Amino acid sequence: MSVPLYQNPGAWGLKLLKLGPVFVIVVIAIVVLAKTSIAIVSAGERGLLIQLGKVQGVFEPGLHFKLPFIQDVIKMDVRTQKSEVHVGAASKDLQSIESVVALNYHIDPSKVDLLYQDIGTEYVARIIDPAIQESVKATTAQFTAEELITKRPFVKDDIKTKLIDRLSKSFIIIDDFSIVDFQFSDAFNAAIEAKQTAVQEALKAENDLKRIQIEAQQKIETAKADAESIRIQGEALKENQGLVQLKLAEKWNGVMPLYMMGNSIPLINLMGTPQ
Repeated sequence: MSVPLYQNPGAWGLKLLKLGPVFVIVVIAIVVLAKTSIAIVSAGERGLLIQLGKVQGVFEPGLHFKLPFIQDVIKMDVRTQKSEVHVGAASKDLQSIESVVALNYHIDPSKVDLLYQDIGTEYVARIIDPAIQESVKATTAQFTAEELITKRPFVKDDIKTKLIDRLSKSFIIIDDFSIVDFQFSDAFNAAIEAKQTAVQEALKAENDLKRIQIEAQQKIETAKADAESIRIQGEALKENQGLVQLKLAEKWNGVMPLYMMGNSIPLINLMGTPQ
């Protein structure tokens, strides 16, 4: 008659020892199956359910189940991302330009499956960076080097418009675009500096000329005023001889001359008799 295992610990241990390898294998298999059957999609992501290389659906953030070994989940980031690219281009007047531009973008969450089917997960290298390169080059070719500086807002808007047109076809939405830096050749920078200096010197010369003209006009007006004053005084003296006598009297110091030459007649009638 056999003895129950719980009454025979030695026999129980021997039984586990015999089943040990099988038990471990079963446990490992269960863990692997459980792990490969579960997919966790984080916030800001979308999960693509892939079965034998074909997209079967899109998972929202959360816990999801799938068939182990047959189905897989590829996660796509739909949050805003940044791509900063260095671009070498040329202006309309054939000046070399080195620029750094930054693009903020995100994948259209409702079109992640189409993006994956058309492009895959390497969309930055395949689509975004080339689009930035081509858009910047196409825009800078429409402006002179000087206009790229003076019309920078228009340049930025033109590049952004081109990027929206190109990337929207690939289900990529642009959030923001900025020109981080524009650099020109040393020769062009020297020419711009020389031009600015010439403009400043010309402005100074123009201001100096205006000042001289104003000062000259002021002198002319002053001379005219003096001449008019003299003319008015002369007319007054001609019409009023008594005024002449009065002016002389005002200047006389009260001393009579010691002698007189010839038949000179004193200008002032001291005795009050008419001359």
